[in-house]
Amino acid sequence: MLTRIDLRDTDPDARDLAAILPRADLDVAAALEAVAPLIEDVRVRGAAALRDAAERFDHVRPEHLRVPASAIERALADLDPAVREGLELSIAHNRAGHAAQLPVERVTEVVPGGRVVQRWIPVRRVGLYAPGGLAVYPSSVVMNVVPAQVAGVERIALASPPQAAFGGLPHPTILAACGLLGVEEVYAVGGAQAIAMFAYGAADDDGAPTAGRLADAAGPTRPAGPAPAGGGGGVLCERVDVVAGPGNVYVAAAKRAVRGAVGIDAEAGPTEIAVLADAGADPELVAADLLSQAEHDPNAGSVLITDSPALADAVDAALERRAGATRHAGRVRAALTGPQSGAVLVRDTDQGLAVADAYAAEHLEIHTSNAPALARRVRNAGAVFVGPCSPVPLGDYLAGSNHVLPTGGTARFASGLSVMAYLKAVQLIEYDAAALEALAGPLTALAEAEDLPAHGEAVRARLG
Repeated sequence: MLTRIDLRDTDPDARDLAAILPRADLDVAAALEAVAPLIEDVRVRGAAALRDAAERFDHVRPEHLRVPASAIERALADLDPAVREGLELSIAHNRAGHAAQLPVERVTEVVPGGRVVQRWIPVRRVGLYAPGGLAVYPSSVVMNVVPAQVAGVERIALASPPQAAFGGLPHPTILAACGLLGVEEVYAVGGAQAIAMFAYGAADDDGAPTAGRLADAAGPTRPAGPAPAGGGGGVLCERVDVVAGPGNVYVAAAKRAVRGAVGIDAEAGPTEIAVLADAGADPELVAADLLSQAEHDPNAGSVLITDSPALADAVDAALERRAGATRHAGRVRAALTGPQSGAVLVRDTDQGLAVADAYAAEHLEIHTSNAPALARRVRNAGAVFVGPCSPVPLGDYLAGSNHVLPTGGTARFASGLSVMAYLKAVQLIEYDAAALEALAGPLTALAEAEDLPAHGEAVRARLG
């Protein structure tokens, strides 16, 4: 089932490897052209543009763009108890996992009387996106909201697509997850238009300028707070400082378009898994895990890296059997047989590790005899799952790690979503007169070397 790529007799460098390996084709540039008019429409017309976009893309015209509190309360009351228990576990585990990421304030005495304090300050307001396409992702609500709360963000807004089946509101399980987390500002807005709304703000009718326009005209401003749902010409949604959350290629393109107006977490693409396995791996477990990610999307990537042709054959046989029996068989087969998936044959686990680093998977599983030691040698992966009892779905829900991870090879330089996405590093510099005087000479010399004499004069003015 998986296309074979045999690298046993080759020794290309990492750049060549990246070109050879399977990868989904994600044309963000083309999507950017498609979403640019939509982003500008939201920027100019606010709520009216959001309703028009919902009718066009989600086939429903929401009565309420801002979800009423009563709808969130009702969704939480109606939530299946077993699902509620799972979400509560996910929230608790993720709070513990993300609390460990918090950096500490450090004070460094550089010279006697001169110190630098490294502070970490949360942004004030974030806009989070929870997709709602082929599947519903309350887990993404948890993964986005928890690190923002742990980081200390004051105000959290969340958007998810309106659903025709639920009267133009987001899926009830999404709303219930918001209720469990205490997120009260929720919008029935999907896709690129949600990113635009967060980046530029949106007025509550089609006549008033958006919050983004007002801020552009008058400098950075912060309205007192988001207006309640309904008409009245006020502000529907205040602009945010950071936008985060996974989505399709149009969401990724919208993030690229608004970057600079706001901070973003990453441009997420289709999900992907790589499994590095040796002859001792269980082919049934490997196949089950490759299939688990393939059910997300026909463009999902599932890649096996192994030094055992016999294992590759056994995994193929298991995939054939499992793919036909799974609920989303059509989607799974499209993903497993697409150009983004394959089985890569390598000479040994050392070459396999080089291939895994070149691929830089969103999720990397290691099924080898020395999995813990090999995992420590991995350089490029969004998250590494060590051994046969640590499958990717554990990280998707309950491991305590975040499942919003870099895709498309960007794990070479990017990290998964964490508290750091919502924190700013700010330094405090405090020197007394003696410490400043001791450095006046070398500072003035450097200022003169850069032909910036006023820099040195600013110091001398303090020394009499």
